[in-house]
Amino acid sequence: MIKLNSTVLGEGTPFLILHGFLGMSDNWKTLGNKFAEDGYQVHLIDQRNHGRSPHTSEMDYQVMSQDIKDYCDENNLENIILLGHSMGGKVAMQVAGDFSALIQKLIIVDIAPKYYASHHKEILDGLQALDNQVITSRGEAGDFLAKFIPDTGTRLFLLKNLYWKTKEKLSLRLNLEVLSKAGEDIGIGLSENIQFSKPTLFIRGGNSNYITDDDISLINKHFIKASVETIENAGHWVHAEKMDDFYLKVSEFL
Repeated sequence: MIKLNSTVLGEGTPFLILHGFLGMSDNWKTLGNKFAEDGYQVHLIDQRNHGRSPHTSEMDYQVMSQDIKDYCDENNLENIILLGHSMGGKVAMQVAGDFSALIQKLIIVDIAPKYYASHHKEILDGLQALDNQVITSRGEAGDFLAKFIPDTGTRLFLLKNLYWKTKEKLSLRLNLEVLSKAGEDIGIGLSENIQFSKPTLFIRGGNSNYITDDDISLINKHFIKASVETIENAGHWVHAEKMDDFYLKVSEFL
């Protein structure tokens, strides 16, 4: 058992939020504060090998699902709301299958229960190259990473993982050695025998191809009470690109 790092905001019904691959809990702080103001006790969680949580050699959905169960047991949480984005959405689906009694409502953000081919190689190559440099400013890190990752939004998202390892050197909080080998495990589809019969909301970005119309029948097979909502003019990071629209969709569901 490992002890996950988290930031807890507010008081009320426990509401756990799981970030995506190469993300961290801080990505959700603005929305977390909004939900906390609405009367939820929001738990922004760093998943293993991310953020300030422990680095381990194991990295698959079964162990990450157990991490969430252990976290809930340790903090005496039950009847939770669980939200996950991308990889975090896959973890949330696995938790719903493994520990359905733990959850009252489930929210999955821009990911389907299907297999996705590994597609993070260029990003991981860039991060590994960056981690091997002696970087002394965030601007320098951004300029270096631009050689690998042309999209500014993606770079800014990834650079949130930087921290001062020493007074002179910036480093990344990610366990790149393990994460670079985890691509196939991260892309794996949900087990065919998993079903969840409590209220479930899938939110997709209108400009994202992570959840297609063809995926809706598979979603309904696994999640009996699922609805799928689309936020137009948003990509995979729908919660960041259209934060107000996203907040309204989740609030209406809750």
